[in-house]
This record gives sequence, structure tokens and C-alpha cells, in this order.
Amino acid sequence: MKNILRLLFISALFTVAAQAKTLVNSSWTNLAIQGYDAVAFFTDSKPVKGSSDFTATYEGATYRFVSAAHRDAFIASPAKYAPAFGGYCAYGVAKGAAVSVEIDTWQIIDGRLILNYDADVSKKFNADRAGFLKTADQKWSGLVEQKGK
Repeated sequence: MKNILRLLFISALFTVAAQAKTLVNSSWTNLAIQGYDAVAFFTDSKPVKGSSDFTATYEGATYRFVSAAHRDAFIASPAKYAPAFGGYCAYGVAKGAAVSVEIDTWQIIDGRLILNYDADVSKKFNADRAGFLKTADQKWSGLVEQKGK
């Protein structure tokens, strides 16, 4: 009986894990961060368009890269390079909404790729980065649950 209960418990854990929702800002083609190379923000300190020759899938979205080396770095540590909040606007997430972004608003904050809706929103966000990030971190799981797949 104990073994049957253990098996049922383990099965339930795998079922919950398999049903975990994700939320990624991707186009109708399922392309994350508008086809920009997530690793390049960290290594090249600028947005660089990726190539369809070098891709990886993470949280259900396709990421493109400029090289096999960038793709491999992403595959080895996707959470390190993928944009925070699924690539949605950090300020928007702090306000409880999943809002698209302009790539030019990118910044690396505490090792995280942060994006915002536009330059004006980015200025508002930067006026209290720590506060908005803390709030966005608190609200993110609720948005994923509400809007995720």
C-alpha cells in the first residue's frame, strides 16, 4: 500500500510539473524577443538580430542566435540569458499587465535582461528600478497563471 501511495504521489508531482504554464512575448511565428540574440545583449552589449540557422527552444518559444557558440551558451543556461518576465515590459508587469516592448529599451540589471514598452516607459521604470522590479517579480507568477499556456 505504501508503494502505491508513493507512486501516486510521484505521478501527481509529474502531472503538476507537466502542466506548468509559461508566458513568453513571442510573435505569431513563436519567435522570442523579435528574433534578437539573447546572448548578444550580454556579450556584445547591444541588440543583434539572430539567424534562423542557429535556434533553440525555451519555454515554448524559439530563440535565434548569431552563432553556434551563442546558441550553445543559451542552451547551457537559458535562464541566465532569456529576458526577464518572458520578454514583456518590466514596468507593465509591475502594473499587472503583459505589454509588448521595443528592443531599444533593453538594459542588463543585476544580470537580468530587462525590456520596456518604449523610451518614456523606460524612464518611468528607471526612476525606481528596484521598486518596479520587486513589484514585477511579485506579480509575474500571477500573470503567467492568468495569461500563460
